[in-house]
Amino acid sequence: MEEQRDTSFFRFEDLRIYDKSLEYYSWLISQVKSADEFAKKALFMPFLDSAAKISLNIADGTSYHKSQFVNYLKYAKANVRQCVVFTTMAQQNGFFTDEQTEQSRNTLIEMTKMLGAMVVSLQKRTNKRQEDSLQSDDTIKDDTPVSNSSDSDFNLNFNY
Repeated sequence: MEEQRDTSFFRFEDLRIYDKSLEYYSWLISQVKSADEFAKKALFMPFLDSAAKISLNIADGTSYHKSQFVNYLKYAKANVRQCVVFTTMAQQNGFFTDEQTEQSRNTLIEMTKMLGAMVVSLQKRTNKRQEDSLQSDDTIKDDTPVSNSSDSDFNLNFNY
């Protein structure tokens, strides 16, 4: 018997990119714990906000149509880029080691690729459906003659 995959009520929880963004946020929290109050306020609070928005945009986007979901995924990518900037700032100001910087950047690169692939996939499906819809509309318009013969639906008589 086939084993069924357990899916959650909230479908975004089944997305690998969502899990990866949560892991990144948790990793970032663990890095911030040892920072002084100034660093937390000046750098890490907005950094954490951007990291949280990656997950939030993915979750929010799933409640909309595909084209809108794509926009939310693009917003999530923008938040990833913000995290790249914050990573650089943290390193340049001595709050991140080279190892922390590399780990952060590698995760952010991976998330960018995942989000990009998801956007492309959704856009291909949307474009394919639009093309199929246009082709079927053209077929109906061009290849289906309307006849006035007695077997046509237009000439059916109903007795009540």
